[in-house]
Amino acid sequence: MTTSSETRKLIVVTGASRGMGASAARELARRGFHVLAGVRRDRDADAIRSTGIEPVILDITEPEHVEALSARVTDDPCALHALVNNAGVQVNAPVEALPMAEWRRVFEVNLFGHIAVTQALLPALLRGKGRVVNISSIGGKYAMATYGAYAGAKFALEAVSDSLRREVAPLGVQVVVVVPGGVRTEIAARVIAKAVTTRRPRTRYTAGRDAALIMRLGPMLSDRTLDRVLAANLRRHHPKGATAVAPRGCRVGQARS
Repeated sequence: MTTSSETRKLIVVTGASRGMGASAARELARRGFHVLAGVRRDRDADAIRSTGIEPVILDITEPEHVEALSARVTDDPCALHALVNNAGVQVNAPVEALPMAEWRRVFEVNLFGHIAVTQALLPALLRGKGRVVNISSIGGKYAMATYGAYAGAKFALEAVSDSLRREVAPLGVQVVVVVPGGVRTEIAARVIAKAVTTRRPRTRYTAGRDAALIMRLGPMLSDRTLDRVLAANLRRHHPKGATAVAPRGCRVGQARS
């Protein structure tokens, strides 16, 4: 149910062009928040613009975009309730095969960009006693084959989230991590909304049965057993007849923006 206090609050969602980010922006707007939805292209802005959703052009790796977002938030009389760091890019390739330029791009988008946006908006979050919601991945806890770069950045995001949580908790700002597995975007959007709106949120939420299962079993299994479990989980997503890992190939995913 929408409350009058929620309608006066802002939420920033990065990576809101499609998928989980777009679904989360719509769910939060439905709940009465004013959502600043970060998108990278004008056509994406036109697609998501609706009641309660104000698109903003935002590439989190571009300092001028981050500065403009910070100015937009600072100039608004409404309090910033939450920053949802969702933007990202997925790259799948063996460690051997992925060029260093791609490694750096993955970390720029999936880690350093989030830190830049968080630094820029933290003064507003401190004023409003808001929260940071970082969208991680089951890959941020357990790395599957060909996910080295993606998982590496997500592992780092988990560490930064822990450190930031311990730094800002005494100042009234909460930091929450959402850990999706293989899950429909609508379900993940509801988990994100829960992380944003719950008065006393947990430090981490999983989204999807596979994420919950792996997070529960992982600490109890040996590395070799866990290797087999993760390989079996990854195999479910392979097209029929595909080989497990192409030794020299790589698949570069689209940015979640």
